[in-house]
Amino acid sequence: MRAVRAGQEVVLTDRGEAIAVVKPLEHRGREKAFQAMVTEGLIRPARQKGPMKLSRFRPLKVTGGRTLAEAISTDREERF
Repeated sequence: MRAVRAGQEVVLTDRGEAIAVVKPLEHRGREKAFQAMVTEGLIRPARQKGPMKLSRFRPLKVTGGRTLAEAISTDREERF
């Protein structure tokens, strides 16, 4: 996001394949662009102002006797 704020375009990739470009908003202004995206149904405004409350966050429990790192490693090995 720092690069985008600085005026640069950032290419997002998924396993080496470009899937999207994030770029700074053009001269329409942030508020107008935000409202346009809300109107088009692309985004929904936050229900509350301010930072998100993380009090309801509960970490996932890993089952099967493996750690999360082991599960991720196994998943990656199966894909390649």
